Amino acid sequence: MSIALSATPSRRAVLAGLASVGALALAGCSTTGSTRSAVATAEPAGRVVPPEVLSMYGPLPDEDFPIPAAPIHLLDPIYWRQEVDNVTGEKPGTVVVDTANRFLYWTMPEGRAMRYGVGIGRAGFEWNGRAHIAYKRKWPTWTPPSEMIDRQPEIEKYRHGQPPGLDNALGPRALYIHQGNKDTLYRVHGNMDVHSIGKAVSSGCVRLLFQDIVDLYERVPNGSPIVVLADQSIV
Repeated sequence: MSIALSATPSRRAVLAGLASVGALALAGCSTTGSTRSAVATAEPAGRVVPPEVLSMYGPLPDEDFPIPAAPIHLLDPIYWRQEVDNVTGEKPGTVVVDTANRFLYWTMPEGRAMRYGVGIGRAGFEWNGRAHIAYKRKWPTWTPPSEMIDRQPEIEKYRHGQPPGLDNALGPRALYIHQGNKDTLYRVHGNMDVHSIGKAVSSGCVRLLFQDIVDLYERVPNGSPIVVLADQSIV
């Protein structure tokens, strides 16, 4: 969620298509499991995680809600955070979501980018287009849209907001996506379930591991453009 992305106008024109306002109104974020249960799992035989990767995904005890180490040994190494060539064709300072390959890129100067593994929207909740990060929040409150509550009555208790914490659907950080002055209801946010990374599981939002969303949050200023590609691989 592989064909190289060309910088030709015809290919780049694909990026300009925006999801309809009607589709955006159905968006929302949800979680698939507890942070704590995701951590207590056994290491697959034969997978060695380099010390520098273990350090990147180690515990964050100084957070408002201390974050445990991510069980990074359970995740395919392709989805570990890493600096790569900027293959997106976008200028520095842009968030690019390659839904085909389940990557998010933060484009940087000198032809480089920081790449993160992500989970994306499941069938029926995909979205794509150009927008911007209107603002971002630390330890946000999650308020599900009414349409989501209609589909999932068990989250009625959060109609007026789910308090911040490790089990909050948005995790420790959230980037809020707007098109023009309209809130799309889509977010880039945290989720500690490693099994959701590389998968299409959410209600339209883009999810990163807690350590990755904390890292991305520090890099992305308010107002940054975001491009979400649908059905088009860039690597």
